[in-house]
Amino acid sequence: MLSYQPMRSQGGDGGSLDESPIALIDVHQLAEEHHYDVDSKKGHNGEEVEIDPFTALALEEEDHDIKFRTLTWQKATLLLFGEYVCLAILALAWSWSVLGWLCGFFVTFGVGVLGWYTSYTLWQFCMKHPEAKDVCDIAAILFPAFPRLAYEATGIMLLLNNIFLIGFHVFTGAKIFNTLSDSAVCTVIFQAVSAILGIIVSLPRTLNHVSTMSIVSAIAMAIAIILSMVYAGIEDAPLYGYGGDYPELGPVSHSIGLPSGVGFVAGLNAVLNITFLWIGQILYPSFIAEMKRPQDFPKALGCLTILQLVLFTITAAVGYHYIGQYSTAPIIGSLAEPWAKKSAFAFVLVPTIIIGAIYSNVAGKFIFKRILGNSKHAHSHSAVGWGVWVGIDVFIWVVGFILGNIIPSMGDFLGIMCSAFDSFFGFIFWAVAYYHLNRDRLWANPKQITLSILNIIIFCLGLFMLGPGLYTSVDAIITDYSGSVRKPFTCASNAL
Repeated sequence: MLSYQPMRSQGGDGGSLDESPIALIDVHQLAEEHHYDVDSKKGHNGEEVEIDPFTALALEEEDHDIKFRTLTWQKATLLLFGEYVCLAILALAWSWSVLGWLCGFFVTFGVGVLGWYTSYTLWQFCMKHPEAKDVCDIAAILFPAFPRLAYEATGIMLLLNNIFLIGFHVFTGAKIFNTLSDSAVCTVIFQAVSAILGIIVSLPRTLNHVSTMSIVSAIAMAIAIILSMVYAGIEDAPLYGYGGDYPELGPVSHSIGLPSGVGFVAGLNAVLNITFLWIGQILYPSFIAEMKRPQDFPKALGCLTILQLVLFTITAAVGYHYIGQYSTAPIIGSLAEPWAKKSAFAFVLVPTIIIGAIYSNVAGKFIFKRILGNSKHAHSHSAVGWGVWVGIDVFIWVVGFILGNIIPSMGDFLGIMCSAFDSFFGFIFWAVAYYHLNRDRLWANPKQITLSILNIIIFCLGLFMLGPGLYTSVDAIITDYSGSVRKPFTCASNAL
């Protein structure tokens, strides 16, 4: 077993990230065999060698049945691709139809830049605190005045965020099955089938196994996006938009600036839908904690950001160009030909289940840790360990199944989730993390002054999302329920 001292730093929390604790280890040969970061010029068996804390944590798992710190940066990239290449991308055209060309592009690009920056700050904080295994551990460190409260509150938000998202995927799975089968059976049955598939796919306990499925998910979703864009381009006209069937709203048209008549609620919900696509930091600490070399996470983050900028912009622009004011969320709903809807939507089933499995894995590990802690069952193939894991897996998807029956609208659901949770996980937490990392030099030079001002803005954006953003999302939900909305646990079809 290894032992390592707390991270040393100079000047409080603003110290260098390069300083590492000293680990005492007598398995130098084992470290070299597994290509960990051990200086091969120092020591042999029985000697003390200096290694970084993440290597020490990985080496602690060498005698475990289940090894978690096995992700390479390439597999972490696949996990990120699997998380972000999702159905919500096909809702971007609707957001741009509400905001217009310029506002749509600048919101997409601007939130993307902020997303990369806050994610990089998150990684810096994780490098300084290798003991953090998830976003709840991060919260306890960020708020030292009340760490227990911060940990528990963040745990509740983590579970709500992930399980609500799983509920959305159960709902979407039923929508796909109904669309493909022309509503052949009761919608509740299709939701149950989606939940059962999710339970099966979520059984692997390590993210290393889930990353393999993520590439399949990303490829399937990419095919769905390409087909949707091609069909939108070759069809004579869209089927309908939220304002009426074609051609009730006139010929397909576009707006350079903000279209006339766009209210505050509709505009902000469109912004929130775009923001949701860029914010997935709630999972990053869990990804980093399972990497063999967390130092390489910026490589994965860079690959992800480039993919997002290209994919999000092209998909939104092409969809808005061909569908215009008739854009729906997702844009597949605007396609006129049933065969086009079915062939594009069929590929969405794979990412719907696999992305749900990623969120289920992170939520499940949080619950598992609360039940069994760091006992041997956490890393061994024991009956107790697997029994608890499977039970948690089933519980999460059953709750998701229940929630999947009460979601009235994709767009409004994404908006309320973004406001309630992403305000913290996408903005507020990482502005506070920046303060902890740099509090001794916040105003030391022009660069630090600029970054400090930027993080104040990021913090305020988070508060804005939490306040007015949440209000507009709730208002949209109320509006939906005041009209004709499907009832909970109904057999009525939710097909596109």
